[in-house]
Amino acid sequence: MQYRKIVPIKGGRTCLLRSATEADGEEVYRFFHLTHGQTDFLLAYPDESSFDVAGEKRFLAGLEAKDNAIMLCAYVDGVLAGTLGMTPIGMKTKLRHRAEFGITVEQSFQGQGIGRALMNACIECAKQAGYLQLELEAVADNVPALTLYKSAGFQEYGRNPRGFRTRDNRWQELVLMRLELDS
Repeated sequence: MQYRKIVPIKGGRTCLLRSATEADGEEVYRFFHLTHGQTDFLLAYPDESSFDVAGEKRFLAGLEAKDNAIMLCAYVDGVLAGTLGMTPIGMKTKLRHRAEFGITVEQSFQGQGIGRALMNACIECAKQAGYLQLELEAVADNVPALTLYKSAGFQEYGRNPRGFRTRDNRWQELVLMRLELDS
């Protein structure tokens, strides 16, 4: 799936949103390690990456060829500021209408509208791919993220009080949210 759009963000600047390519592998790999060390709200710790640089490049090359999945990169002034991954929940008949996504915005770029721009692009891509429902899980303590999703029409449909268990043995409650794209 291919995507490219320039959108305004706060401070009178613009953000280039585009689909990631194989050539972005090293930068996306570095970004994963940076951002996953900045917050405890993401699924993995930096050392839990399932790829090395070569694997990241192969993964992104595979996504380029798909029409139902995408990795988006958000660039501000030529700097990678955020990423979004959207993938199908499953390919079986009963699941084909559902996709899930996750957003990461580097700490120094948060609060500028990049997360919103990525989310809006994701909704656009999900509709283009023919999905009828977009889903996510967010840590309940991540109030800015939950506020963003709710403002776009996502509805909470459940909670998992023991969704994440941190390395220091704390539980993090996950909020399950969905957006119906056909209503």
